[in-house]
Amino acid sequence: MRIRFSRIDAMLLVMTLIWGSNFVIVKTAMREIPEYGFGSLRLLLAAALFLVVLERAGGVRASASRVSARDWRQLFVLGIVGHSIYQVLFLGGVARTSVANSSLIFGCTPIVISLLSAYAGHERITAWRWAGVGLSFVGIYLVVSQARTEGATLTGDLLILGAVGMWAAFTIGSRPLLTRHTPLVLTGFTMVIGAVAYLPLGIPSLVGFEWSSVSGMAWIGLIYSAVFALVVAYLIWYTAVQRLGNSRTSLYSNVVPLVAMTIAAVTLGEPLTPRKIAGAIAVLIGLGLTRVERRASAPPAEA
Repeated sequence: MRIRFSRIDAMLLVMTLIWGSNFVIVKTAMREIPEYGFGSLRLLLAAALFLVVLERAGGVRASASRVSARDWRQLFVLGIVGHSIYQVLFLGGVARTSVANSSLIFGCTPIVISLLSAYAGHERITAWRWAGVGLSFVGIYLVVSQARTEGATLTGDLLILGAVGMWAAFTIGSRPLLTRHTPLVLTGFTMVIGAVAYLPLGIPSLVGFEWSSVSGMAWIGLIYSAVFALVVAYLIWYTAVQRLGNSRTSLYSNVVPLVAMTIAAVTLGEPLTPRKIAGAIAVLIGLGLTRVERRASAPPAEA
């Protein structure tokens, strides 16, 4: 057996840095900007950036004309599930629980995606991957089971768990579309749909809001979260889903909590206890196990 590391893997590690820092950035920015207002502005900015990129890549109209009516229906559902509902749950959870809890529950994503992928028949989960997922789950449990005393709430945890379910459904549902469309088209059009659907939630909190009370750092946080967490990282994620598959891509969600916990310890004062460190080590070893493949298996496509 051997361990493979491709350029896609390197891109996914960059994605984990973006998403790991995003937990702290979002939590901090929403102390000054209303939750739904923050979500609306963030999604609208990301949607606008995607439209600009789509236009430069060949034209929005040209891209839209290549999408069939059936695919538009699927894109609509994915936009609502993967952006509108997901963002309601994700932002609500981040605001109501600790960074350690929210990021580590998010780390359960590979487990959910692996089960759904196997159920849908998209891919077969090998013994090595099951072992890696299992060990990573143990690491997540070590941290989550302790964090109730560190600003975490059951409501916040449940909201994040619901967000994981929406993200898993979005990832699984997008796989068939990625055989016909690029990650840019899929993510761009679903982001626009999701942003428009989310807007009615954000408008009431934006009307009459005292914008002068928002600091420059909060605005920078919002822009960073939109540009990098929603545009750059999403494109990396769905490029990997297209080339590596659901399960192998989702396993990198296990690295996100490590980044989030470290940044939260430095910036928010959330303690890095021995139990958290043990959990982080288990997550890293679990990720390593998932990258072990039989020599006889076919090599993955690379970027």
